[in-house]
Amino acid sequence: MSVSAQPEPITNAMTVDVEDYFQVAAFDGCIRREDWSRWPARVEANTRRILELFDESGVHATFFTLGWVAERWPALVRDIAASGHEVASHGFGHERLTALDRGAFRDGVVRTKHLLEDISGTQVSGYRAPSWSIGPTTLWAHQELRDAGYRYSSSIVPIRHDLYGMPAAPRFAFVAGPSGLLEVPATTVRFWGRNWPCGGGGFFRLLPYPLFSRGLKRVNGKERRPTVFYFHPWEIDPGQPRVPGVSLKNRTRHYLNLKHMAPRVRRLLRDFRFDRMDRVFPVGAGAEYPVVALAAAGTGPQ
Repeated sequence: MSVSAQPEPITNAMTVDVEDYFQVAAFDGCIRREDWSRWPARVEANTRRILELFDESGVHATFFTLGWVAERWPALVRDIAASGHEVASHGFGHERLTALDRGAFRDGVVRTKHLLEDISGTQVSGYRAPSWSIGPTTLWAHQELRDAGYRYSSSIVPIRHDLYGMPAAPRFAFVAGPSGLLEVPATTVRFWGRNWPCGGGGFFRLLPYPLFSRGLKRVNGKERRPTVFYFHPWEIDPGQPRVPGVSLKNRTRHYLNLKHMAPRVRRLLRDFRFDRMDRVFPVGAGAEYPVVALAAAGTGPQ
């Protein structure tokens, strides 16, 4: 009796958005940007904890790093690169693209790319928009990123959400025409005729682990596609300062299950195979992705 061969496990992309707790969109109305330096910084220590966690598991990842963080802790960026991880850009000051014009965006991504490359000694090819803010009104960012020398972006979530989302976008990696830039959306799982988030962050903290892992297994097993997982250094830090004046919704989003995050990530690293974005989604010779021209807000299909 012959035994059918099991399919090779899918390798997924593990990513970290390197920003501090006081820089998140949930606190925009409570913490002024000019007051960031007054809050106790915890991003360096938390990111080093993540480096240790990955080292224990033998996993390499992509660290989408703010230029603001890199300027203040250049040794952290050097250590990320020296540990074999990919250094990528998260923009400079965590401004959502909807709050920037093209010129300001261009200046920020060029400045951050050069800064990260100078510090790390590695080429910076990837970018992730703060708060997943490439959407119907900011699709011009793909061309700006391509012109600035980036090769891929991971900045779109194909869901409906009050802060971000583009449900009409493809669920899997595609070339954003006509820019030629590779876009790798955050992972979603398809149930009951709609996309559900399955990429990490607050959803990973909110949902029971077996339910979340079931979604990843569905994408890996049934669809035979790699997933993109993301989290933040502040999510493994239950002892971070509590910010006053935050709404109940944003307080729940930010603080829910922080104490469970690190153990859950360890479990995830045991249950699935992970690597850097640039190795899971290669760009260049032999890499094939569909070309998709997304419709900007106020336009028809393109």
